[in-house]
Amino acid sequence: METARVLVAADKFKGSLTAVQVAERVTAGLRRVVPGLAVETLPVADGGDGTVAAAVAAGFECREARVTGPLGDPVTAAYALRGDTAVVEMAEASGLQHLPDGVFAPITATTYGSGELLKAALEAGATTIVFGVGGSATTDGGAGMLAALGARFLDADGKPVGPGGGPLATLAEADLSGLDPRLEDVDLILASDVDNPLTGPKGAPEVYGRQKGASEEDIAVLDAALTHYASILGPDTAALPGAGAAGGIGYGALVALGARFRPGIEVMLDVLGFAPALARATLVITGEGSLDEQTLHGKAPAGVAAAARAAGIEVVAVCGRLALPPEALEKAGIRRAYALAELEPDPAVSMAQAGPLLERAAESIARDFLAG
Repeated sequence: METARVLVAADKFKGSLTAVQVAERVTAGLRRVVPGLAVETLPVADGGDGTVAAAVAAGFECREARVTGPLGDPVTAAYALRGDTAVVEMAEASGLQHLPDGVFAPITATTYGSGELLKAALEAGATTIVFGVGGSATTDGGAGMLAALGARFLDADGKPVGPGGGPLATLAEADLSGLDPRLEDVDLILASDVDNPLTGPKGAPEVYGRQKGASEEDIAVLDAALTHYASILGPDTAALPGAGAAGGIGYGALVALGARFRPGIEVMLDVLGFAPALARATLVITGEGSLDEQTLHGKAPAGVAAAARAAGIEVVAVCGRLALPPEALEKAGIRRAYALAELEPDPAVSMAQAGPLLERAAESIARDFLAG
C-alpha cells in the first residue's frame, strides 16, 4: 500500500486563525490519530489579506516599510521578497485593518501607501512583483498609488486633487510622465480573486463600497467620480476585468502601470511552489473560514481543489461554516468538507475555540481517510 503523505494547503480562517495556524492545528490533529504521518504544509492565499504571510511561510523574506495608511497616518506594512520576486499586498498599506473600529472614510481613503510599498519593492531590486489586492479600505481607482509612484492629478486650477475617490470628480489633468521609470522593466502581476469592472452595477463602488462604510449617496458620488477619472485616463478602460478590484486599485495598475491580471490563487500557487508539493501528496486538505458560494469564484480552496483534481489527487476541506451542498463540493473537486460548526454550533464559541475544534476535525479526517 502506498505510504500516505498529506499536503495541507489551506487559507486563513478570517478572525480566528492564520493560514499558518490552520496548517499547524490540522497537522496536530492528523498525527494524534496517525502518529508519524508525513505531512507537508503550504499555507495559501488568493491575493487578499494574508498573501504576504503565505509567501513568508513558503520561504520568502519578510521586509517592512513605513508608509501612508488609508487615513493619511503612517503605518508599518510588510512585503515579501525572494531573489528578484516580491509579493506586495495592498491591504498591508491600505487595508480595512488600518481603520479604527467604526471609523470609515469611503470618500477620502487613499491608496498612497500601496504605491509607497510598491516603491519599496522596486528599491529592493524586484523585477517581478505579484501585487495582491483585496481587503481595501479605499475606493480611489488607484490614484493615490499612482501619485506615490510619481503621477500628478490636477484640478482645473492646476492644483493636486485631494486624497480618495470623491475628489477625482474635480480632476482636469492626469500627468503620468513622472511615473517611476523602473516600472517599465518590471513584470507587475495583478493578483485578484475578483474580475469586476471599475464602475457601473458590478463596479467597485456599487459592489464593495458598503463594506467600506459608503452610504448610497457616497456610492453614487464615487461611481460618478471614478467614471470621470477613467474618461481622462483612457476611454473604454473602466470595463477591464479586474479594474474594480480593491476599490479600483486594479484599474490604476492595469491602465497606468501595465500590470497583467491573473486570478490570485493561480498566481500564488505558482509563487508558493504548489505543483512540486502536490506531486509528493496522496491526500490534500484545503479550506478557509467559510466555504460558500464565493469560494467557488476564485477563492483559495477552489484553486487548490482544481489543481489537485487535475493531478488525480483526492481533496478534503476544513472550514468554520459550510454553506455548500455536497454536489457543489463535488463539482469543485472536494470529496468532503468538515465544518467546525458541526462540532460547535454557536458561531462565537466556534471562532474563539477554532484551534482545538480544528484539531478535532482533523482527527475525523485521519480516521475517515488515513487510518488503516
